[in-house]
Amino acid sequence: MKSQKIEPGYLFSKGYTNYIFMLLFLLYMFDYIDRMVVTSMFTFIEAEWGISHTQSGMLVSAVYWSIVALTFPVSILVDRWSRKKTIGIMAVLWSMATLLCAFTGNFTQLFLARILIGVGEAGYAPGGTAIIAGLYPQEKRAKMIGLWNASIPLGTALGVALGGIIATTWGWKHAFGIVALPGLIVAILFFFIKDYKTVHFEPQINASGQKKPGVGKILKEFSTKPSLFYTYFGIAFVIFVTTAMITWLPRYFQETLNISEKAAGVKASSVMVLAIIGAPLGGYLSDRWRKFKVRARLLFPALTTTISALLLFVAFNFLTGFPQYICLLIFGTMVTAFISAAAAVTQDVVHPGLRAVSYSFAVIIQNLLGASTAPVVIGAIYDATSISTAMKLLPISLLIGAVLFFIGSRYYEMDLDKVGKVELEAE
Repeated sequence: MKSQKIEPGYLFSKGYTNYIFMLLFLLYMFDYIDRMVVTSMFTFIEAEWGISHTQSGMLVSAVYWSIVALTFPVSILVDRWSRKKTIGIMAVLWSMATLLCAFTGNFTQLFLARILIGVGEAGYAPGGTAIIAGLYPQEKRAKMIGLWNASIPLGTALGVALGGIIATTWGWKHAFGIVALPGLIVAILFFFIKDYKTVHFEPQINASGQKKPGVGKILKEFSTKPSLFYTYFGIAFVIFVTTAMITWLPRYFQETLNISEKAAGVKASSVMVLAIIGAPLGGYLSDRWRKFKVRARLLFPALTTTISALLLFVAFNFLTGFPQYICLLIFGTMVTAFISAAAAVTQDVVHPGLRAVSYSFAVIIQNLLGASTAPVVIGAIYDATSISTAMKLLPISLLIGAVLFFIGSRYYEMDLDKVGKVELEAE
């Protein structure tokens, strides 16, 4: 490693840095395949076990509830102990939990196995974000986080599509076993990467002679950064919509177009997979804009989220058939363009020793108010009215998110100036 040229702003050679990034990308992709494969199998599970649409939504929400409960303590472990070891252990756990779903015999057992998937996935997003923030220069941070987040729609689309195809061909339980194994292989590889040394946040000496950061100083690091909180909640309102679309768009197509589960799953996945363009493109464009206007880090999410709200409103209220599908495809490209810049904010304005913890707060809020809530809320509205009525309400959540990003942009530069400079060191 030392014999290879290391450019300014990097800890390792570009080749090795990109190898670590590739493993992070694959793990995030398998994370979402395992998380979302159940959505296109709702019809099969409901028919076999006689569960309601609300219970189907709970099978998705279960993952997010356990993430909400555990992401903060796991993120402390990531920041204080080892990013690579914690991530490797988590990936092994969620892969094994996905495999366990194949052996369940009733709704309760499957629900508990889905909770265990969330236990494994609890700290991955904060840990992965922290690693990327440390491996790449700040001026490339949004772009690389954007490329990394492109794995979310890719994994989601693969999960939704594979769930329908495998369930139709071999039975729905086989889908869990098939998608679990590749992630397990990548998880084992991750134990052997190099990372940057753990950075302690202003350590103090406790009674036993060990170093630990003062709780008051940690709380002050976050409580004095308004842009963080507007970003956290802005992300949550957008995630509510993306999770609702991921969960219920297959059923929407199935009912409104009168097509099979397999066809609906493929059609829905093609909408959401276009975020593989939106996330990295959003990172690239926001990094470019930030060179001329620092506030662009949050102005860009405000703009793209507003456009996404308008596209979704038009698609569900005024269009049908092929024109609606085209509008939804454009929406799928646009809706995740926000995430690269928004995630970069959670890393920009905090001490490097608290990056995983910072993103854990984003994960807690977005999952508590967005990802875990959306499947159940939309499922309940669906039970009470119709799937079309439920989906028409989603643009409201996007508009709220856009307003929060815009307000946060007014504080971003001030919060950035409060961050001390810390040099990272390679292991």
